[in-house]
Amino acid sequence: MLRTLFFFTLFGPWTLLSMSVGIPLSFLSPDYLHNVARFWGKGCLLLGGAKLDVTGIENIPTDRPVIFMPNHQSNFDIPALFSAIPGQFRWLAKMELFKVPLFGLTMRRSGYIPIDRSNRRKSLESIRLAAQRISNGTSVVIFPEGTRTSDGKLQLFKKGGFHLALQAGVSVIPVTIDGSYAMMPKHRTRIDKGSIRVTFHPELPGEDLVGKAIDDVMEQVRQPLASTLSNRSAA
Repeated sequence: MLRTLFFFTLFGPWTLLSMSVGIPLSFLSPDYLHNVARFWGKGCLLLGGAKLDVTGIENIPTDRPVIFMPNHQSNFDIPALFSAIPGQFRWLAKMELFKVPLFGLTMRRSGYIPIDRSNRRKSLESIRLAAQRISNGTSVVIFPEGTRTSDGKLQLFKKGGFHLALQAGVSVIPVTIDGSYAMMPKHRTRIDKGSIRVTFHPELPGEDLVGKAIDDVMEQVRQPLASTLSNRSAA
């Protein structure tokens, strides 16, 4: 309980401080705001008592954009990914989040990519524009499950992110996040100290995905995530 009170007492001020520093810097370059966000993520992990363990960094190419596809266990996944992924990247997020005061401004200034899911036509247009951004050199993070797991297990994937991956024609890197669910499951406010393990799996080359069925690509991403989670549960 003391850890939870400590976290939530400082989380708001820490976030506001990060925004107040990052937003002005974004007028020089969105990259500066992203760097502040990375520092914010490390601070959140520290406040929550989370130890971060990262493996597979060597699987991330540095000369071209990629799409990171991690599973989604907890609210701590976002700070963990900010801290674990080297270099610049952007988040793919639902349009509604861009309408939240100050938070939405921060997302726009960061260059995050909105997806309008209000109807099929707008959704497809959002995916087309996002694919163009990625093809032009922007790496992004997409949670293929769409939301946090409610029971700690890997959920069914949604197809939107995979349509985007095939349109963009870039490599996909499956990412396993494990440990954040134990710290703070969905629908629970108490935070427990713990370790978050982030594993970057070998990339699925974009040229190898061309012409493949969506379901086949989904399975290629799902397999290393499911295998890693299963092995750790059995350990």
